[in-house]
Amino acid sequence: MKLVYSGKTKDVYALESGNYLLKFKDDVTGENGVFDPGANTVGLTIEGAGKAGLKLTKFFFETLKEKGIPTHYIDANIEENTMTVKPATVFGEGLEVICRFKADGSFLRRYGKYAEVGQSLDAFVEVTLKDDDRLDPPINEDALDMLGILSLEEYQELKKLTKEIAGIVKDELSNKGIELHDIKFEFGRDQENQIILIDEISGGNMRTYKNGVYIEPLKLEKMMLQD
Repeated sequence: MKLVYSGKTKDVYALESGNYLLKFKDDVTGENGVFDPGANTVGLTIEGAGKAGLKLTKFFFETLKEKGIPTHYIDANIEENTMTVKPATVFGEGLEVICRFKADGSFLRRYGKYAEVGQSLDAFVEVTLKDDDRLDPPINEDALDMLGILSLEEYQELKKLTKEIAGIVKDELSNKGIELHDIKFEFGRDQENQIILIDEISGGNMRTYKNGVYIEPLKLEKMMLQD
């Protein structure tokens, strides 16, 4: 297999089959040693974070598969911290799609004049460009269409999928008494040009709380899968 991309939290290898292998790292995003799923830099390394992220990702992707949600997931090897996925192309140079149920993180930093901490939001969908140099700027559907990144029709499909998937994750978490504040997804197009969920679904992609107390990524995996 051939290394094709080394990312912040995963390395990507091309397989002879035409599929890809994702190798999960123990690095997580954040700033000044504090974890932040919305950050665009590696903030710290947490031993076991890669395996914990993969276990949760496997759980959620297999749950989505049962519900007929299109993703790039094929299978996972927990011992080797790897996941095999179908090929997909990203929109432009990559988009991040956030679904927010509570005001937190960058939403508060931008809209704190009007929003309160923990204020309820109705599955608000926000799209940002993956652009470290410009701090991942938010972008709306009109600009995505005008810049040739995503058509208006594709945006509606993306938004619908985001809300549906976030709702499934939220329900699974609530079964364990865990509250989801926000979650970040990535999407791409498969070889049939269908929009599919890519990347991962783990504690490193979401903010969760139980009884008002923030849950760290490693603890989330234990609370979800080891009870």
